[in-house]
Amino acid sequence: MDIAPAEELASVAMESIPDTSFAENFCVSFLRQAQNSDGGWGFRPDATSRAEPTCWALKALIAVGAAEHSDAEAILRGLNFLTAGQLPDGSWPATPEEKNGCWVTSLACWVLASSGDGKYSKAIGDGLRWVCDDWPRDSSPWRRWLRKLSSSGRHSKQNDALRGWGWTPGTSSWVEPTAFALLALESQPAIALPGNAEERRKLGEALLYDRMCPGGGWNCGNPEVYGVAGEPLVIPTTWALLALRRHPERSENIESLAWMEKNFAHIKGPGSYALARICLSGYGCKRNEDGPGAGDYHAKNESLQSVEAAAWTSLAARDTNKWLPGASVKR
Repeated sequence: MDIAPAEELASVAMESIPDTSFAENFCVSFLRQAQNSDGGWGFRPDATSRAEPTCWALKALIAVGAAEHSDAEAILRGLNFLTAGQLPDGSWPATPEEKNGCWVTSLACWVLASSGDGKYSKAIGDGLRWVCDDWPRDSSPWRRWLRKLSSSGRHSKQNDALRGWGWTPGTSSWVEPTAFALLALESQPAIALPGNAEERRKLGEALLYDRMCPGGGWNCGNPEVYGVAGEPLVIPTTWALLALRRHPERSENIESLAWMEKNFAHIKGPGSYALARICLSGYGCKRNEDGPGAGDYHAKNESLQSVEAAAWTSLAARDTNKWLPGASVKR
């Protein structure tokens, strides 16, 4: 694998070239070179191929290919690696060695749907059936009844009757895996979804709104614990807002988008910067082009070898409405 030295890449990034140019001249090239011989990607070059980084690399290359009719062979090899990793129950594991599926199933279904190839419809259908049958155990009626009997009191104000998805099957609901599940469900027509998909979608959306931090935005899970308000974070806020794009008029969306716009200038990491740009673009917001660019963030934070950051940066340079199906929001 011929990956340019980090020092050389850093010098390119420090030129402060426009984000679109940086995405084309570095990020896409980096992703092409970082693909492993088995067709997948690791989190960094030469790392073992895993489903999650493979999904992000594919998402970026598919978006590029749709615009430029390129990378067909690399994309096909990546899709073959991804589908080969699906377990008999329809799920995908976090690592090739594991035999139990997890949250990455939603991400894999979302990416396979973006390929536009009907031959993956069975894999997607099996995956989404697994997703819709994965109920968090902490919000089951039995667990809620036990909590009512507990004398320890409640530490948070969240509504336990609302149920989303967790990182690990049968555990607790979290913001990001719930958002990915909603994005995966949105990628398919209603006729192709499991029978309980609409119920799960409504519960998942309600859970995200219930878990929003006071003042807008989301963190990983609880908006308030022991009376102390949670601090919003860029990454979970991005995915929550993108999963809720079908409701742009809701006060929660407006408030959280305002939080993102207000805090955009304070972002430190290249991955967060790219996702914030994607989020704002998805809602039709224009960012100030006078600040640091993607190349500056990558060089400053020494993240020039991250497959995820490179993929998100590439996606941020594309028209969000072309690779993120769903509601088209304009402001």
